[in-house]
Amino acid sequence: MIKFNRGVVNKEMLDAVKNDIEKNGSNDQQNCFVTKPVNQWINEAKSRPIPKMLFGRFWYEGEVCILFADTNVGKSVLAVQIADSISRQKPIAEFPLEVVPQRTIYLDFELSDKQFEKRYSNNYSNHYQFSDNFLRTEINVNHELPKSVNSFEEFVVLSLKQEIKLHSPKVIIIDNITYLRSDNERAKDALSLMKELKAIAKEFKISVLVLAHTPKRDSKMQLSKNDLAGSKMLINFCDSAFAIGQSQKDKGLRYIKQIKQRNTECVYHSGNVVIFELKQKFNFLMFDFIGYDDEINHLSESNLNEKQLRNQCIADLHKQGLSNCEIARQLDISEGTVRYQLNKL
Repeated sequence: MIKFNRGVVNKEMLDAVKNDIEKNGSNDQQNCFVTKPVNQWINEAKSRPIPKMLFGRFWYEGEVCILFADTNVGKSVLAVQIADSISRQKPIAEFPLEVVPQRTIYLDFELSDKQFEKRYSNNYSNHYQFSDNFLRTEINVNHELPKSVNSFEEFVVLSLKQEIKLHSPKVIIIDNITYLRSDNERAKDALSLMKELKAIAKEFKISVLVLAHTPKRDSKMQLSKNDLAGSKMLINFCDSAFAIGQSQKDKGLRYIKQIKQRNTECVYHSGNVVIFELKQKFNFLMFDFIGYDDEINHLSESNLNEKQLRNQCIADLHKQGLSNCEIARQLDISEGTVRYQLNKL
């Protein structure tokens, strides 16, 4: 008989819980669940390190993160820059990098080696010297599909696991997601892919960045999770996501915006996107940090009047004594955008 003291869980109760877990729980191969007292989960979590930043608040250690953008906006350029940063422990601009140099594998399914060379040289000479921690991988087009696998995508995932075992990276970047699963429109395929990536990240204790496309989008609209091509399962089950937009004010400018985050608050929202200039600095094609701005300033001109009207509404509602959250709710914008605009008044 288990006795309960008021406000106290006695030893008999704890022993009963532990015996029940041992009897019915984790060791049963027919059971995919692991059940423990909440305090035990927390105590075990305490022994593991706090996730560190890999690219500021956009991407943390151990996460499966998605970077998405339209074609030719610069996903691959930024991804290589991030890989170079992590491999040599050199932060990008003012965005913290909290890890020691880490071995990084970049799975490049987009560029040929000659195209890659051009980006990281001065017209095919004076080549940029990457760290030996930075490995690049291409598809071996001469390799036939083994009879033991059912599809090319399955073969790619199996080969990825072999590369991880062979080279022991701490970070992998996949450019791009369609080579892992060609049909991400269907929820079951997208869910299966995310399960595989999260299982790989957990099994090998690595961080994963996956590049993805946006479909053709309206340049008057702000970037959102709805712009990620494919099923919403992709965004629902990743740990974090950020996107690149092309400025309509200056075609050489790009902005980066947080779309999803679990290890941090949303800092780089629509009212505070990060502005970069895409440029070739001698022998390195890169995102050159400019500053911060409101996303609406980089959308099509037809949106400027809407912005002025919105900002006036924010000011008027603030004078009426409404809270930032209430203003955001009424105008259907983020609280961060309201706060950012009021700070400028």
